[in-house]
Formats: sequence, C-alpha cells, structure tokens
Amino acid sequence: MDDTAGGHGGGRRAGRWAALAGLALLWLLALPFVDYSVRFGLDGLPGPAARDTHLDRAGAALTNALMFAHMLTGAALTVLAPVQVLPVLRRRWPGAHRWLGRAIVALAGVTAVAGLAFIALRGTVGGAMMDVAFAGYGACLLVAAVQAPRFARARDVARHRAWALRLFVLAMGSFLYRLHYALWYITTGGAASRPDFTGAFDIVTMWAFYVPYLLALEVWLRRRS
Repeated sequence: MDDTAGGHGGGRRAGRWAALAGLALLWLLALPFVDYSVRFGLDGLPGPAARDTHLDRAGAALTNALMFAHMLTGAALTVLAPVQVLPVLRRRWPGAHRWLGRAIVALAGVTAVAGLAFIALRGTVGGAMMDVAFAGYGACLLVAAVQAPRFARARDVARHRAWALRLFVLAMGSFLYRLHYALWYITTGGAASRPDFTGAFDIVTMWAFYVPYLLALEVWLRRRS
C-alpha cells in the first residue's frame, strides 16, 4: 500500500510539473504576440491613425481607439492569465490571487466590450462569417469575466474554478488564433488561406481558436466532477 501511495504521489508531482512546464511554454510562445499587440496599441492611442488599414483607418477615431484599447488590454490579459491559474499562487499568496483575478476580469471585460463595439461599428476584415465568429468569442469572454467573480463572491469554489478556467482558455484565444496561422503557414505555405480571409482554412480558424478548446475543457471538467 505504501508503494502504491508513493507511486500516486509521484504521479501527481510529475503531473504538476508537466502542467507548470506547459504554462511556462505557453507564456513564452505568447510573448511575440504580446509585443506586437502592445506596439500596435501604443502607436495608435496617442493620435490619429498612422496606417490606413482595416484596423487603423484615417478619420475613424472612435473605432480606432476601440481597436487600440482591445489590443492593449488583450495583450495584458494574455500575459497575466497563465500566472493566475498557477496553483502555487492560490495556495501561498491568496491575496495576490484575488487581486490579480480582479485585474484579469477587468481586462477581459474591456477587451470583450471594445472588440464587440468595433465589430458592431466597423465589422471585421473577413466579412459576415468572421463578424459572427469573433462576436461569439467576445460574448464568451464577457460571460466568463462576469461568471468567474460572481461564483467567487458566492464562495462556490467549484463553479468559480470552472469559470476561471474558461476565462483562461478564452484569454489565450487571440494568441492561439495567430499561432494557428503561424503553424499553418510554416507547414503548408498558406494553403486554403486568402488575403480577404475567405479561404477554407480562414473560415475554420475563425471558430477553431476557441470553440474546440472550450469543448475540450468541458470534457475535462466533467470527467473530474
């Protein structure tokens, strides 16, 4: 029995270290995306659009500001979300865990609202399909940002953790979207992808950067319950 218990303990420790290594790798991979988002946002917030693109359009101060705010808060969200789900933070520094959680919820709320407002006012570069897919993502992010603190205040730990994990998955969504494209272009040269985002790969990826990950999380949560 002692050997079995020791084996289980070793397996749990190995699992924790594997999860920590995975989070660290995810965080490091996300840094180039974060750097781009911060630079894009900081370049645009002080004044009029410097680039005439769909995201940064001359003479469209409101929607430009929405996009720049979305990029900046999304970048901060991407950096902080992996830190928040570290078990050691919750165990050893519960106060820091709570305050970081509040910051993440606020960032997620601004990211979601700014993105949804941008879609409503200007639309996405990929047209109606991308509008629907990205609005769905924004709505999911906003709901998770509301539900996670709601259950924390109610002291419903199980539901709080479930919604916090959903929020984490969604917080990494923008990075995962770009990671999908990077891997696809490296391996296929951009097959089935078009500049106007109407290719088969583009359409699949509009949904695949968050829906499959949420579904996988739901399966995992149900198996643990």
